Amino acid sequence: MRDFARLYATLDETTRTTEKVEALTRYFEQAPPADAAWAVYFLIGRKPKQVVPSRKLREWAAREAGVADWLFQESYDAVGDVAETVALLLPPSKRSTDLPLAEWVENRLLPLRGADEADQRAALLDAWRAMDRPQRFVWNKLISGGFRVGVSQQLVTRALAKVGGIEPAVVAHRLMGDWEPDARFLTRLLAPDATDADHSRPYPFCLAHGIEGEPEALGPVEDWQAEWKWDGIRCQLIRRGGDTFLWSRGEELVTDRYPELATLGAFLPEGTAIDGEILPYRDGVPLPFAQLQRRIGRKTVGKTILAEIPVVLIAYDLLEFEGRDLRAEPFEVRRARLAEVVDRVAQPGRLILSPAVVATTWAGLAAAREESRSRQAEGLMLKRIGSPYHVGRKRGDWWKWKVDPFTVDAVLTAAQRGSGKRASLYTDYTFSVWDDDRRLVPFAKAYSGLTDAEIARVDAFIRRNMVEKFGPVRTVKPELVFELAFEGIQRSPRHKSGLAVRFPRILRWRQDKPADEADTLDSIRGMLPPSP
Repeated sequence: MRDFARLYATLDETTRTTEKVEALTRYFEQAPPADAAWAVYFLIGRKPKQVVPSRKLREWAAREAGVADWLFQESYDAVGDVAETVALLLPPSKRSTDLPLAEWVENRLLPLRGADEADQRAALLDAWRAMDRPQRFVWNKLISGGFRVGVSQQLVTRALAKVGGIEPAVVAHRLMGDWEPDARFLTRLLAPDATDADHSRPYPFCLAHGIEGEPEALGPVEDWQAEWKWDGIRCQLIRRGGDTFLWSRGEELVTDRYPELATLGAFLPEGTAIDGEILPYRDGVPLPFAQLQRRIGRKTVGKTILAEIPVVLIAYDLLEFEGRDLRAEPFEVRRARLAEVVDRVAQPGRLILSPAVVATTWAGLAAAREESRSRQAEGLMLKRIGSPYHVGRKRGDWWKWKVDPFTVDAVLTAAQRGSGKRASLYTDYTFSVWDDDRRLVPFAKAYSGLTDAEIARVDAFIRRNMVEKFGPVRTVKPELVFELAFEGIQRSPRHKSGLAVRFPRILRWRQDKPADEADTLDSIRGMLPPSP
């Protein structure tokens, strides 16, 4: 645990990529295999379910520290992180644990899930008393289910590849899918033999960057294939060993949630992996993403929801065919083979080849792109002819050419403090627009898009112009106007405005516009897509 806590501190303190990779490499070279496996598990963003409710964690820490609940809350408001607040408030410890990370996780953390409250409290107090402050901080992060540190999975992959003397792409592939973080897994992960015994494992997804500048800078339009950028769930459909697996991009196995897609596996050649998108689809047209949200998160789906929200798989790419990895093949070769596979499937309308958007000029593609929203698409994908299927997000071969976002001018009406480094600043904002009776109605929340200097100025305004307090929320005088951007809009009876938007963020501070000139609900309703 001591070495893992030191690694966390090193990763948190530096912004230099080379230093992060060096720190990770040193740790993986020296750590016991079981510890290294758990470290990989946590560092790439996986985590066990929260074993102790945050409310209890706060309560027990406050009692151990001898502070009142209100003082703990004030401390949390200043720090912005429960794990760090607990580590700072607990009485200083003269002890430091030498027990390995695997011991703490497997024999101390995981058993807490089935323990009663008294045993949970006793175990936590024993752990806190055995650790120094850096160890407590990391332990609290693991206990609360909030472990995050400034390192990407790509950097972890690079370090592991360096330790094992193998290609990063091999490591990235082995990290996909389900695996248990133990010493045996680490041995398999770093093995020089590149063969893979897990027949359920998906491939790392190839991801695109947003296009930079004008598309003409990419060269002749003939060098590219354009496809619609759909708004669904990216996935891989895999058929191996007589079994079918449907993996989401978040590496979640969702086969049982989409049984109509699972049946496609029986029609695929053995050793097939298709990259595609799950879309809600009826009568030959996609449905709004809001319809798909009704199925997301359901462990089981009944006949009613299956009938109301049917889904299809839009096939983008063929990554494996008859057991052979095709990712290094040129895009047009994979695409032609994919078309053949789709044609063989005896379930027309369930597996659909992503249609190419054909134009002889960039102006022609730009005109087609303007049809995106009417097709429930987000824009176009541009894929270079001749390109391989990359691991992760690499520039040059795949680009997202999205339509411009929706925008509105809204009034700042409430705010609350942020978290982490912004815990002492009001950075989480609520924005409102005018309803039909000229009353301001909450419309969206946003917290990104301002510079540090603008955040400081807005924070000062909020402190000078508070009106009411509702827990951590402060209402403010409705004077500041901001231009907000968002990707989609839908009706929502759960919101006061009757509307819900996707991915709202701040574009700019409209210091040139008074509050009474902000947008109205009536004008925003005009942005709603036609009802399906």
